Amino acid sequence: MNKLIECVPNFSEGRNLEVVEQIVDAFRGKAGVKLLDYSSDKDHNRSVVTVMGEPQAVANAMVQAAGLAVKLIDLTRHTGEHPRMGAVDVIPFIPIKNMKMDECVKISKEVAKEIFEQHGLPVYLYENSCSSELRRNLADVRKGEFEGLAAKMKKAGWLPDFGDKPHPTAGAAAVGAREILIAYNVNLGTSDVKIAEKISKVVRHSGGGLRFVKAMGVDLAERKVAQVSMNLTDYKKTSVYRIFELIKIEAARYGVTVIGSEVIGLLPMQALVDTAEYYLQIEDFKIEQVIESRLLE
Repeated sequence: MNKLIECVPNFSEGRNLEVVEQIVDAFRGKAGVKLLDYSSDKDHNRSVVTVMGEPQAVANAMVQAAGLAVKLIDLTRHTGEHPRMGAVDVIPFIPIKNMKMDECVKISKEVAKEIFEQHGLPVYLYENSCSSELRRNLADVRKGEFEGLAAKMKKAGWLPDFGDKPHPTAGAAAVGAREILIAYNVNLGTSDVKIAEKISKVVRHSGGGLRFVKAMGVDLAERKVAQVSMNLTDYKKTSVYRIFELIKIEAARYGVTVIGSEVIGLLPMQALVDTAEYYLQIEDFKIEQVIESRLLE
């Protein structure tokens, strides 16, 4: 019985593509590991990698990639729109095939331990791997970012699960196990980031918005565009099209249009099928009617 696990590490480098390629090389040509996707964003100054494969093979490659990030990324010189506390900022493990969540939790803890012991990078366990409810939410773990790590680690309840002080140039990492997440961004026809921030506050769950949405306003300086940057933590309960339509409604309050949207990394086919069914008003549509879905059987 083959077991498949997915890992979607985020690295705090999106401008120096030579560095990105060196880190991504840790996942190339490895038995039991498939590099599915990677992308870099200059404004966020961040790269997202998606790999899938046999649990132990993926874990070993991830430890190697983390070591390269520690060696090659210096956060004392890092600037970007996306919050970050580590050179390798977050490492989630997701069960895909014949894997249970508790197995992913076990893998995440083993990887966290190896990253600290081999590379001296302190680690917080988050989401389903968390040792305390204080650190279940990634935003809470990352609060204060790299610059505030030393002070944060001295506060009650915020000593890392592995390590006791920040790495001087690589900060700390968050490692955990979670369900599938969609990184989805909506771009606005304005350069006013305050509008994106106001919309983000309305759509995210913590602001009274949609239940499975985390959102923040981002300034895409290179494009002169403001963006609502989001993580969708359960697309089955809060659909992509519902989020898109709500942002359009909120943007109209400020006389702003939506000029596009983007997906970072990969997403389940069902999320796109649900969106197509909504906008095309297809009756009784099933994913089995998509040719590609039958090829995967």
